[in-house]
Amino acid sequence: MRVGNAPLSYGAFEVTVGVYPNVPGPDELLAEMAAAGYEGTELGPPGYLGEGDELRERLGRHGLELTGGWVPVRFSEPERIDDDLRALSRTLDLFDAAGANDAHPVFGDGGSDERAANPGRGEPSLDDAGWTRWADGVKRAQEIAHERGYVPTLHPHTSTYVESPREIERALELSDIGMLVDTGHLLLGGSDPIQALRDWGDRVTYVHVKDVNLDVLRSVVDERADVIEGWRRGMFTELGAGDVDLPAFFDALRDVGYDGWIVVEQDRIPRSDEQLAESAAAQVRNREWLRANVGV
Repeated sequence: MRVGNAPLSYGAFEVTVGVYPNVPGPDELLAEMAAAGYEGTELGPPGYLGEGDELRERLGRHGLELTGGWVPVRFSEPERIDDDLRALSRTLDLFDAAGANDAHPVFGDGGSDERAANPGRGEPSLDDAGWTRWADGVKRAQEIAHERGYVPTLHPHTSTYVESPREIERALELSDIGMLVDTGHLLLGGSDPIQALRDWGDRVTYVHVKDVNLDVLRSVVDERADVIEGWRRGMFTELGAGDVDLPAFFDALRDVGYDGWIVVEQDRIPRSDEQLAESAAAQVRNREWLRANVGV
């Protein structure tokens, strides 16, 4: 297993880049990531790490590989999916530019405003017709990725139509796509990450590892706060500081024979007074925790 990180762990993602004044620039972020001992990075918002030769040269300068990139697709909405598939093609262009032959397009269902307002509740869900449209949409997106030489993976994610255990089961039944296991989003959606590996281990192609403060998670669900508010409250903690049994999770990963990327993703919203040094130090501690406690 190889260990990467994500710009999101440093506060750089679609909601913050170009909006928050203290979001780190790509070179300073990647320098901190490499210095902490990570081997790879996720793409972050398309264009954040650069385009074309700039992207390839920047990754090479910091000695990092591209592990994957988030691609939200409104699979069950035929009237919108074409726009999202064009965005997928742009992300794959960036993969090509980076020379990232093994990077995974990380498919996230587009979800809905109603789902975003009800994290962890699995409602409102798709009906049978919606699931049929969803499966057709996934097939179209897979075909685009496969034609370009990439292996996509599906991320069960809060605020989407693939969040609860029942929805994950339905998604895997209706498609042959690989699955991303995220220790935080699975818990938020009502799944046990270790049981998820036992149930779906043969489908796992990519891993996001994070720790979770269950008291904060429960307050977010009970209050129907959105996931961004959960991040502000510190729902996702440094590794070893929360309630996930991460050593048992890694034992289960080895039991199913997983040998791909482990990407630390500590979703965070930077405070207005927060400096890069704060998130950078947290990611150093996360990397050290993995070495000391689970041997990766």
